[in-house]
Amino acid sequence: MNILDKIVNDKRVEVNLRKQLIPVEQLEQSVLFERQTVSLAKRLRESNTGIIAEHKRRSPSKQVINHNLNVFDVAKGYENAGVCGMSILTDGKYFGGSLDDLLTARSSCKLPLLRKEFIIDDYQILEAKAFGADAILLIAAILTRDEIKQFSEFAKQLHLDVLLEVHNEKELHKSIMPSIDMLGVNNRNLKTFEVSLDTSKQLSELIPNDFVKVSESGISNSEAINILQPYGYKGFLIGENFMKTVNPGESASQFIKDLLS
Repeated sequence: MNILDKIVNDKRVEVNLRKQLIPVEQLEQSVLFERQTVSLAKRLRESNTGIIAEHKRRSPSKQVINHNLNVFDVAKGYENAGVCGMSILTDGKYFGGSLDDLLTARSSCKLPLLRKEFIIDDYQILEAKAFGADAILLIAAILTRDEIKQFSEFAKQLHLDVLLEVHNEKELHKSIMPSIDMLGVNNRNLKTFEVSLDTSKQLSELIPNDFVKVSESGISNSEAINILQPYGYKGFLIGENFMKTVNPGESASQFIKDLLS
């Protein structure tokens, strides 16, 4: 069983429990449920840097990245740095995140927020909306075409943008549909954890231009972005690179300065 299967199995148990603890009606009564969302896709289209900065404490491949930072400060720092949006990992067991991180970031900044999670149920999309997200991540590797359609259409009803993540051509072909806003290519091989920008290059020409192209993983310097922009990429998800430093906001700021210089 690979790590993704393991995460999904644990996630099913967790979501079933959460549903019993907090009914749908309660999520829909959240103060943030009526909030007008900000489109991350639109921000990326209009930007010349396209940075989506991530908050991530740890990961299965890297273990601890940074446990000493306060989400409130990280979100403020990212906003001051001028990033386009912020991605927040809400998985607890494998990434050390929580929905409270989303709430905290929402109270600290006006950036479009992406709930980065292993979504396997409509309920998690309602949670994203109730806790202040503007966009959700769907992972093609763990979903059928029907599920991608169901979840993305449901997200659109809630005025949430949808970033769909693929790792290869097969996943890409099952994922192209009008209810997706952004197509993310993850440069990390899930089986080996090796990272290569070639994945983004190879898949770029197969992604129709109606979608905002986003490259994820392995973007550790501005040179990587300069390499990928000619392939039509408008978004770049960067987590570890900022999070492993003492001040992620400062690191993001310096990164953007280098990129624009």
